[in-house]
Amino acid sequence: MAKKSKKQQAGGTPATVALTAAGVTYTVHAYDHDPAHPSYGEEAAEAMGVSPDRVFKTLVADVDGALTVAVVPVAGQLDLKALAAAVGGKRAAMADPALAERTTGYVRGGISPLGQRKRLPTVLDASASNHATICVSAGRRGLEVELSPDDLTELTNATLAPIGRA
Repeated sequence: MAKKSKKQQAGGTPATVALTAAGVTYTVHAYDHDPAHPSYGEEAAEAMGVSPDRVFKTLVADVDGALTVAVVPVAGQLDLKALAAAVGGKRAAMADPALAERTTGYVRGGISPLGQRKRLPTVLDASASNHATICVSAGRRGLEVELSPDDLTELTNATLAPIGRA
């Protein structure tokens, strides 16, 4: 087995470094990412053997000109009207992918709600509270982190709201 570097031992990504620094309990799940898979989130759920309603994707939207993070189950879709309402906005649209990558410091398919370059308002779908733990990207494709929804909410200062739809 290869020896881990200090950075890997500390967490390896800004998301896992933030979790370690916060002292919360979490588990990292690594899997081989297939670039040909049509859905990053569904691929993660399949690779980990976890129900897709417990694996959450991190999306960046533009709500009335302000970037906002939405964290919803991979089994469904983001309801943009509900997201706008959750943050007191009128209109929401998906953010430009390049802007989302520059702002968060992560690549598409690996954007984590944790350890972002610039802290953005975050909304976590209310369904997360139905689970003891959920999985979100740990900051790169092929790496997920499992933690309690309460810890995710606290660390991201998220609003809990019904923003996902089947």
